[in-house]
Amino acid sequence: MRPPRLFPRMGMAAIVALLCLWLSSVRAEPAIAILDFELKDLTLLPETPEELERTASIRPMLEQALRDKGGYRIVPIDAATAREADVGVGYLFDHADAAARLGREQGADWVLVGRVHKPSFLFAYLMAHLVDARAGTLAQNYIVEVKGPAQEVTRKGVDRLAEKIEQTLSR
Repeated sequence: MRPPRLFPRMGMAAIVALLCLWLSSVRAEPAIAILDFELKDLTLLPETPEELERTASIRPMLEQALRDKGGYRIVPIDAATAREADVGVGYLFDHADAAARLGREQGADWVLVGRVHKPSFLFAYLMAHLVDARAGTLAQNYIVEVKGPAQEVTRKGVDRLAEKIEQTLSR
């Protein structure tokens, strides 16, 4: 005795077509590697412990903000591997091809290379380059102004940066 067919009037080609349509609607979550932000402090009292601490806090805050938005897999890149790829200060920030190669080697679709540019004690810029690791090209450049050194202000700037990144990746 043959088991009953689930879709008696539907041919195999129609079932395959429906399955393909369903699979195309399921998006794989983008894998993004976020490197530690570097500090470019142009003030008269550069690289204070507070500024170094703020700069070090940006990557973890940004990773969390993108996780909270959902749908993003964060690819960890250890500091030693990133330092090895970053042959000089700002090299990965200025060379999308090298950042892309690092991302591909670690299994990322995207790499975010960031910098805190601080021309004044009153404000700083969170600057980030989103690199398409597969294409090896700069996909988007972001700049977010942060006024003041307080951690709450930095958090708001990181949240704005995460929103901009999400807008780019959701296109």
